[in-house]
Amino acid sequence: MSKISTPLRDLPAGKFHTLCKVAPTGSLQARRQRDGSIVFYWRYSQGTHSERVAIGIYDSTAPTKKLEPSASGFSLAAAVRQAESLALEHYNARDEGGRPALLQRQREAVERAAKEEALAATATLGHLLLEYCDQLKRLGRQSHGNARSIFQLHIIDAFPEIAARPANQVTTEDFVAIIRRLDAAGKGRTGNKLRSFARSAYQVALAAKTKASIPERFQDFGIQVNPVASTQPDQSANRADKNPLSVEELRTYWQLIKDLPGPGPAWLRVHLLSGGQRIEQLVRLRNADVNLAERYLVLYDGKGRPGAGARKHWVPLTKPLLAALRDCKPSGEFALSTTNGAKPIAGTTLSKLAAEIASQHIAGFTAKRIRSGVETALAAAKVSLEARGHLQSHGISGVQARHYDGHDYLDAKREALDRLFQILDADRKSPRRKPH
Repeated sequence: MSKISTPLRDLPAGKFHTLCKVAPTGSLQARRQRDGSIVFYWRYSQGTHSERVAIGIYDSTAPTKKLEPSASGFSLAAAVRQAESLALEHYNARDEGGRPALLQRQREAVERAAKEEALAATATLGHLLLEYCDQLKRLGRQSHGNARSIFQLHIIDAFPEIAARPANQVTTEDFVAIIRRLDAAGKGRTGNKLRSFARSAYQVALAAKTKASIPERFQDFGIQVNPVASTQPDQSANRADKNPLSVEELRTYWQLIKDLPGPGPAWLRVHLLSGGQRIEQLVRLRNADVNLAERYLVLYDGKGRPGAGARKHWVPLTKPLLAALRDCKPSGEFALSTTNGAKPIAGTTLSKLAAEIASQHIAGFTAKRIRSGVETALAAAKVSLEARGHLQSHGISGVQARHYDGHDYLDAKREALDRLFQILDADRKSPRRKPH
């Protein structure tokens, strides 16, 4: 430290006075305030830029050689020490722009930390799962409602601490605990669904880094690994529980609905005569997707790979199916509707109607048994596995099969539907309907 140029007690008020040079650059200055207090500054220059940096108030009661500030302020020696510390930081960063550059980096770091904190608040597991449900909905996947319900009930509500954790910090063990709770409650199938949906959510977030079609929002979660991928499903809960209708039960069901008037029974005939299509897809059939000239209709299959859009599924319009569709009296946008096509009927509406008509005649009847019953009946009638798979839009695997043109299979599907009608409409007595 160089010699002090002016004793502090002699400083006039209102002016900056240089007290001494400090190493490695700049000088220590002081200024007496109107109230008589003295404030220390470090002054430096960087090109055409100069700045005074406030150090603190002079503490006249502090020991002369005290190098650390007291509760009341700085001794002269402490002020010099602080000025030298500031000067050294500036000097060491001179090639990067000195103190102005340091301050800019500090501001950017603070802003970055604030953004990261704000982002972290919306990058939780709960946000990822619900964002994934929104993505399913944007892609036209009917499973978005089921996924949202499972996530809300069995993760967000049941494990709020895990749901509030950053998604990239949730572990495999966390998901095992979540799934174990469902298994212990005898809900193994729900646990498997939760696992599948959550695994897909993480997979979409991982793919967002390289796949432009996935919304950029998924990159905000910073997912590097999929913690659900290494969990194991409960195979026993995945065992088929479809209990397909027998051929005789299918025929009974057909006889029950074939001549009933009104749009409701017509919806059921469309469902059965189309080969037992997935109800949630069938009820959303649009009139614009019915091609009378080429005799087919188009459904949209939302089942498939995570992040992929719904796949077109062509279903031939056989004569019986076309007649049933006309009995629905389609108008407006949606073919199966009670609002003149403004909105489609709900899948549960169709299922409940089928049960109301058939449950008194077929033991344990549920609408889901129709689909598996159709496939079983066609298999017994020697319809090929490939034709059945394409008719019901399942069992499609492999690169070539995933990208098949549905038109290539229309003839095979039409033959399968014609064979189904022959099976259903075989000569037999109609069941006597019991009064509801």
